[in-house]
Amino acid sequence: MTEVLADGIARFVRAVGPDPDETLVEMDEYAAAAGFPHVGPEVGAFLRFVARLTDAERVFEFGSGYGYSAYWFADALPDDGEIVLTEVDDDELELAREYMTAGGYDDIARYELGDAMATIDRYDGPFDVVLIDHQKSTYADAFEAVRSDVPVGGVVVADNAITAGVIEFDALLDWAEGGTPTDTTEHTRGIIDYLETVRADPAFETIVVPLGEGIAVSYRVE
Repeated sequence: MTEVLADGIARFVRAVGPDPDETLVEMDEYAAAAGFPHVGPEVGAFLRFVARLTDAERVFEFGSGYGYSAYWFADALPDDGEIVLTEVDDDELELAREYMTAGGYDDIARYELGDAMATIDRYDGPFDVVLIDHQKSTYADAFEAVRSDVPVGGVVVADNAITAGVIEFDALLDWAEGGTPTDTTEHTRGIIDYLETVRADPAFETIVVPLGEGIAVSYRVE
C-alpha cells in the first residue's frame, strides 16, 4: 500500500489508534504476505469511527475483497445490523466469510458474489454508511446508484482518492487546482469524475482525508 503520510506520521497514527484484535492482525498479515491492497488499520479504524458517529445500522460496500474493511465496520454495528459485502472473486469472498465468522459477525453479514453495481439494485435503503472501493472508472456511477439510499446524516466514503498504483496524483492535483489534465489513465479519470460528482451535489459535503491512500468522505447534509 502506498501511504500518503510520511512514514513516521503514519506509524504514529497507527500506534495511537485502536488496537486491532487477533483476527485483524491475521488479516493484516495476510495482506502483507499476499500483496493485497487493503485499506490498512488507519483507514479501517476511521471507517469504524464513522460508523459509530452515524449510529450506523446498515452498511453497503462496493468492493469488499477478503473482508478487511467490513470487519472494521461490523464491530460498530448493532446485533440486528447489516453489512453487505460485494466481491467478484469467489475465493476472496469465501475468505471474507471465514474472517467475519471468526470475529462473530457472520450473522449480520450478507455476502454477494458478482458485480456490486448489479447487487445494489437488489437492495433497498437506507444505508447509513457506504464504502466505494472497486473499479475507479465506475466510482461516480456507484455514487449515483446509492445516493438516494443514504439518509441525511449518512456518509459515503471512497478509497484511493489521492493515490494508488494506477492513480496519477499530479493529474489529480492539476485538476483540483483548476487545470484540465489530459492523457490520464482511466483510473485517474475515474477519481476525478467521482470527486467532480460528489462536490457538485448540494446534498453532500465532501472532504478528502489523507489516510491510507486517501479517502473522500461525503456527508449527507440535506
